[in-house]
Amino acid sequence: MKPRKVVLSTTPSAEDIAKLRLGDIVYLDGLMYTAREGVYMRALEQQANIPMELPSQSAANFHCSPAANIRADGTFDLGAVTATASFRFAKWLPEWIAKTGAKLIIGKGGMSSKDYKSYFVPNGAVYLSTVGYGTGALLGRGVENVEAVHWHEELGLAQAMWVIRCRHMGPFIVASDMEGNCLFERENEKISKNLDRIYEGTRPAVLKRFGETDDRSEELIG
Repeated sequence: MKPRKVVLSTTPSAEDIAKLRLGDIVYLDGLMYTAREGVYMRALEQQANIPMELPSQSAANFHCSPAANIRADGTFDLGAVTATASFRFAKWLPEWIAKTGAKLIIGKGGMSSKDYKSYFVPNGAVYLSTVGYGTGALLGRGVENVEAVHWHEELGLAQAMWVIRCRHMGPFIVASDMEGNCLFERENEKISKNLDRIYEGTRPAVLKRFGETDDRSEELIG
């Protein structure tokens, strides 16, 4: 089945979220912000005031470090926006989603269905994953403007809270739904069923590196 293409606001309604299906290809319009460990620690652990009205201004949190800098005149130079692995921030997300009303968490790789069911679904949120590697420049084409860069002096440019106005930014792929299902787990399960057949007749490796195993299932990402 050909994936559906969906254009979604960064302040989506509950109905918009409910219509999304695993594997849908999403393009985003509106304001999004970056928040990773520096922002989470400052806002949640240090109780700093978040410098945005969330979620009315944006309900889209992108886990990334923009390839960007601030020019001498205070304007912003942004080329690419490359996602980082979201599992690194999982411990902060329950509180962040509840506190900010985030509905779209965007990044690379996603998390487990257990995580989605525990704190995404109860808060009406879904996970959008970047599609493969090397898409930073492509996603950068969807940036209309950098609205602000908050806490850059305190956290540095990579960890700062970038506020980006985007238009048709994507593609992103819907990796979780409102039942807490995980796209990557679903597809890995399909692949796992064929592993024995794929490797049937192959001989064990003669030379092995330390820690290697003949368990083919360990080649899959869980």
